[in-house]
Amino acid sequence: MSRRTLVVGLALATSLTTTAVPLGPLPATAQVTAQVQAVRFPGGSFPLGTPRAVPARTQSRVAPGVDLYTVLAGKSTDGYTVTVLMPNGRDAGSRADADLKAAEVEAAGETPSVQSVTKPAVADGPAKEYFMVRVGLWPLKDKAKADKTAARLKEAGLKVKVDYLGDDGTKTSGPWDMRVLTVDRRAFRGSYAASLGVSVAKRETTSSMAKAAKAIAAVNGGFFNIHTLPALRGEPTGVSVVGGKLLSEAVPGRSALVLKGRTARVTEIRTSVAVVSQDGARMNVNGVNRLAAADELVLYTEEFGAKTPADGGADAVVDGKGKIVALREPGAAVPAGHRVLHGNGVAAQWLWEHAWESWTLTVDTKVVDLRTGRALALTPDLHVIGGGVGLVRNGRIRVTAARDGHDSINMVLRRHPRTLAGVTRNGSLILATVDGRKPGVSVGANMIEAAELMRWLGAVQAINLDGGGSTAMVVGGKVVNKPSDGRERAVGDALLVLPK
Repeated sequence: MSRRTLVVGLALATSLTTTAVPLGPLPATAQVTAQVQAVRFPGGSFPLGTPRAVPARTQSRVAPGVDLYTVLAGKSTDGYTVTVLMPNGRDAGSRADADLKAAEVEAAGETPSVQSVTKPAVADGPAKEYFMVRVGLWPLKDKAKADKTAARLKEAGLKVKVDYLGDDGTKTSGPWDMRVLTVDRRAFRGSYAASLGVSVAKRETTSSMAKAAKAIAAVNGGFFNIHTLPALRGEPTGVSVVGGKLLSEAVPGRSALVLKGRTARVTEIRTSVAVVSQDGARMNVNGVNRLAAADELVLYTEEFGAKTPADGGADAVVDGKGKIVALREPGAAVPAGHRVLHGNGVAAQWLWEHAWESWTLTVDTKVVDLRTGRALALTPDLHVIGGGVGLVRNGRIRVTAARDGHDSINMVLRRHPRTLAGVTRNGSLILATVDGRKPGVSVGANMIEAAELMRWLGAVQAINLDGGGSTAMVVGGKVVNKPSDGRERAVGDALLVLPK
């Protein structure tokens, strides 16, 4: 992320001042200031696009040690085409499928083009060739002509869509519209935190969570589960620790951002939860604050904000001292100050046998940093946000898309809006949003480009957070980027930059 604080300012630090800053040599006074700063904005050309351009940027002082940059680079030269969907409903497939679809296009009276496209190799997955069928090419101003061709093909029974070529992930000239927030470790006196809003189950906007916490700034956090019940879709699809409490279990080995006080670092996380009954019986807990599958034992905390599943299983209500205060039918809320162990099938049977009312249950929770092999102390200042693909490790691009569950052509190659988090060599934090899905305005970034951007901005460790329509950066209570939905989306969690 961008770092160069032009003023380490005293009284200026609390006001929001904006300065247009040309890239290139710093003025002499700024050079002196920069020598004592941990965070500097990179000079030189933008790392993406053909040809490489010198970006334009403006800088705003947000708080002592916290700066916001608007970065604009590249220009629009891409246009539109019509993509014919493969039998599986996706953009790309095998050569045989592509040839079949090309024949159908010809039968419909249009001229197809079969194009080879390669998903790049990532750190834990090989490159793979796919094929696409496209029809026509129109400049940006002639999208209506692409729409008409798509309509004719649909009338002929083909499934198609109009595609902006800037979204492809291959060669482009841009443009890019970014917001970069830098938090200088030496000058910042606040802290970092994660927020799930009013509850785990409920989705909430980043700006709402930032307002409730009186945050200086915030970005949206990790991915959330859109495939569960509608009332539970705020649930993170990976690790979440808020104020030292594990509120969602990790996907083992997936990247995460660990926040403690004013320190931040990127690592991989494993979590484990087990329960031990007063009679010595022990059972592993399968999940935290999510829908229980068959024969699973799931722990619900008061932050869940929804009822336990009414699945015919069993609930053991446990108070703050570990005492079982009630055994009940499931389908009720978690009482304040309590936790509920819910089981169905085999897990419910375990509760009936080993969770007697007035007995004590001990819940053993571990959150392990896989880079150090050590368990994190679950203290009130610990927060962990799950990422969705590691990007940079030890200063080198290392995209772990397969391990993190995103090694597809759509996630790795195609461009989308992105929310990115990184840490510099001295521990300063960089947060960036790259707007996308805005033809002629901003093309977004693919995974490789996201890693290149973070390394250019100075991150030696970096991860991708949730993106697409979820991408949002809030500064001073206002959304400062341009979400691709046209408005801010409700999300599962957020990363907060808090005042002292």
